[in-house]
Amino acid sequence: MNSQITIKKIQDLLLQGLETTNVDDETSRRMWWASLEVIQKEYLSHNYQKGGIWVASPLPALNEEKYFNQLQGWLWSPEGFPYFKKDNAGFLPVNHSTQAREKFTFNGNYKLLNLNPEDGYEPFLMIITPNFQCILTIAGEKDKKILLMKCDQDSLKIAIELLHAKLNQENYDEGKNFRNVINNLGDLNINTQFEKNFWPSVSAKLANSIPNLNIKDYIKNDDKTVQITEAKLLKAISHEVRTPLATIRTLISSTLKKYKMNESMRNRLIQIDNECNEQIDRFGLIFNAAELVSNEVSPLNHQLANINLAEIFNKLTPIWNKQLNRRGISLIVDIPSHLPQILSNSEKLELMLRGLIDKNTRGLQIGSTLILELRPAGQKLKLQLKVQKLDNSKNEISNIEKIENGSDIGPVLNWNPQTGSLQLSQSATQKLLASLGGHVTQRRDAGLTVFFPISDSN
Repeated sequence: MNSQITIKKIQDLLLQGLETTNVDDETSRRMWWASLEVIQKEYLSHNYQKGGIWVASPLPALNEEKYFNQLQGWLWSPEGFPYFKKDNAGFLPVNHSTQAREKFTFNGNYKLLNLNPEDGYEPFLMIITPNFQCILTIAGEKDKKILLMKCDQDSLKIAIELLHAKLNQENYDEGKNFRNVINNLGDLNINTQFEKNFWPSVSAKLANSIPNLNIKDYIKNDDKTVQITEAKLLKAISHEVRTPLATIRTLISSTLKKYKMNESMRNRLIQIDNECNEQIDRFGLIFNAAELVSNEVSPLNHQLANINLAEIFNKLTPIWNKQLNRRGISLIVDIPSHLPQILSNSEKLELMLRGLIDKNTRGLQIGSTLILELRPAGQKLKLQLKVQKLDNSKNEISNIEKIENGSDIGPVLNWNPQTGSLQLSQSATQKLLASLGGHVTQRRDAGLTVFFPISDSN
């Protein structure tokens, strides 16, 4: 009888003959998260459309709905998933995406399998698509961890055969299904550039996430240098804030899918999920602004493309409606048909617009109505935000009043004591919108207005 195949045996086999450097548990976690971001953002995002597979343990390491919908997966997870001992939950999936969705659920094509104690709890991920493949795992003893990435043909073949054997031992039908999916992918194109660029990309990601704490030296320099240092620290903090929020959303999504519960409990979990999603978006916007202020990314003007702003509004309107309804605020979106395209960055602009709506509706009275108007204005499109306040004597439409009721904290944030929340400062908002092709103006007599350049292709 063949010996039992375990995840740990696969990890040990992949590690054979390697000379590596051990790191402590915390460092290995940071390396794991940085590696996941590089893999998904820089490679998988361009190679998942034609389908493929993922295999993971003890939790799904992928974090965007599009991957779960397009790729077929197998997940070995402990009994009682997603509720298991905290000591074994150190590598929960992390959502770094600025596009965290309102209705994110794990309703993708994956099979949940029982993780045996012999498998261990170290994270494991294998991704196979026609044009991109990799194996990522953590192995080793406590505080003597090793991050391993493999993408060569021999290692992929070994891992595929061992995982197939493991599935055959535990669930023959799934083993057969796994083999059929692999065969249907046909010949795999090994991405040699990924192997060359992976470790430099991870190193850069880790270096950028660590703030420079040598503040004493920077005090001697000009205010701009101090601002950059503060922005780097804020960038690191916003990264750390989003990580547990994304984990909470993952667990809520899995719980809603797996367990039956009464409507009151389900609604409560959905409410928590909505709040986490809003905070992920808010800190994602802060992250982008801090990255821009700290000069870690160049302005995006050279990356601008033709986009349909009306389509983005139609996509975001249901999300805004739900968000504002929870605050007792109504929404009216006034967009004429056949508007020209603009030049911007679609993904970052969506997050920016969500941030603008959140920022400009905090503190509004229950019963108010937010009106969004989109109009042509010469060679630009003009977006204007107006508020219809609840008034027993009259129903007037007024403009958004000046937002900066609080005080700026550093180059990125503004603290508003009236709403009790941190928001982007006006300066950071203008700088971020400028990088997306927009120009914001805010006057008492004209309210909040944003102009976007019309594409030359119209």
